[in-house]
Amino acid sequence: MDFELLLVVATFASGLIWLIDRLAFRPRRQARLAAEARQLGSESGADQKTVSDDEPLLVDYAKSFFPILLVVLVIRSFLFEPFRIPSGSMMPSLLVGDFILVNKFEYGLRLPVVNTKVVPISEPERGDVVVFRYPQQPEVDYIKRVVGLPGDTVRVEDQRLWINGNEVPLETAGRYPGDANLKHAGLTVGIESLPDDDGPHRILMDPSRTLGVGEWSVPDGHFFVMGDNRNHSNDSRYWGFVPESNLVGKAVMIWMHWNWHDGGFDASRIGRSIDAIESDGK
Repeated sequence: MDFELLLVVATFASGLIWLIDRLAFRPRRQARLAAEARQLGSESGADQKTVSDDEPLLVDYAKSFFPILLVVLVIRSFLFEPFRIPSGSMMPSLLVGDFILVNKFEYGLRLPVVNTKVVPISEPERGDVVVFRYPQQPEVDYIKRVVGLPGDTVRVEDQRLWINGNEVPLETAGRYPGDANLKHAGLTVGIESLPDDDGPHRILMDPSRTLGVGEWSVPDGHFFVMGDNRNHSNDSRYWGFVPESNLVGKAVMIWMHWNWHDGGFDASRIGRSIDAIESDGK
């Protein structure tokens, strides 16, 4: 079951139970307790007896958990949501085992579950690292870099990228040493500068693979995304464009790194912003 849906249902149910009890059943309990106290001739003792002493266990739980669930729902649905990087498609900037925070209000506030935008704020820009619902399997979240905006023409050929007929500047920066397991060691590191982007970012290129060659025109309301590990990424070159309605948010920071496969906890990546990693390559 979708966690966001489960969270919404749990918050609504606990709040509804608390509200119904507050409006309908609590006054009856208070009246009954007062009547019993008067009958026993100890009205002063009734003043000290709290309603919670007589609350059903379900109501007590609902009252306790509702504020917590509401805070989690608001933060997760409208502010920030944590994600874990499961694959190497965004290497060298993001590694397997990085736990990131995604800014969910950057591209507008959306209602949870239905994902309908209710407050427009901004639109993705070239170079943004975004999390989105995979168009072919919406229950799965993907993370890629925005390369093409609505109306753009994107072309990929010979390890190079063209936007609207202009070749994107690309400089080689040596060989990649690989991750903790030496995965992708020896691939070529490139420094790419997309049009109108705030700064360059690093990519990996595998000269032995020439997949994902072609030209695409990005339709209105859609985006063309690619992984930074260019020859080892399942992205728009293979399955098409990302609808604006599938956007989840913008990746902004790494809050932890732990890779179960190599047992590695890397404290140096904690608190690093995505922009900082792109600029220094670490």
